[in-house]
Amino acid sequence: MSSFAYRLSESTRPAMGLIVLRVDETIEEDFRRYVAPEEARLHVTRVQSGDDLTPDSIAGMEAELTSAASLFPPAVDFAVVGYACTSGTAQLGADTVRARVAAGATTRHVTNPLTAALAAFDDLGLGRVGIVSPYVASVAEPLRRAFVAQGITVPRMLSFGEQVESRVARIDPHSIAEAAHALAGDGNMDAVFLSCTNLRTYGILPQLQAQLGLPVLSSNQVLAWHMMRLAGVSSTQCRLTF
Repeated sequence: MSSFAYRLSESTRPAMGLIVLRVDETIEEDFRRYVAPEEARLHVTRVQSGDDLTPDSIAGMEAELTSAASLFPPAVDFAVVGYACTSGTAQLGADTVRARVAAGATTRHVTNPLTAALAAFDDLGLGRVGIVSPYVASVAEPLRRAFVAQGITVPRMLSFGEQVESRVARIDPHSIAEAAHALAGDGNMDAVFLSCTNLRTYGILPQLQAQLGLPVLSSNQVLAWHMMRLAGVSSTQCRLTF
């Protein structure tokens, strides 16, 4: 066998890391749509999580976050890593998530859907936001409290009352749209937020915005937008528009 000389080079595209719950069936596909491959490199790892999302299963995820982050390629210097769980961040706290992730991966920024949503609300000047959540009250309520703690009024919140993640991933987008219409019906809000990275919201956002006359944001949309903003990417595929 003969040897052959080669050169090493680094991609000029920023690297983004996504930590996805073991049971999430939705966000990876959404991110492949939101993040153009010519704009950024996307690396995905999974974190151990329960089949049901409960306060106990969320608490158990905290200890797994550093290990999950450590499974990213060690030679990659990430511009940003996102933890893809809205309710998980609301319960654990963004600071805890940031510390756990940063302990396992080399990254300049760490974000999550809660932090991303707050950044999006600020960017669009939103102060009164209604929430659609798939989850039971014990999982959904911490998100409302987290928004309120940051100065966001939540006039109304609707839930599908679910905790089994395989069912959350199969909630029909038409049902999600109907819930958004029901939520916004009283006209007492600036925007609607569709919470949960496992909800299939990708294809319904533009039509919902047009029908409701309000910004309609989702966990996956705002997380992708915020990660690209932190990475310094001016995205062609993921913009907050209204």
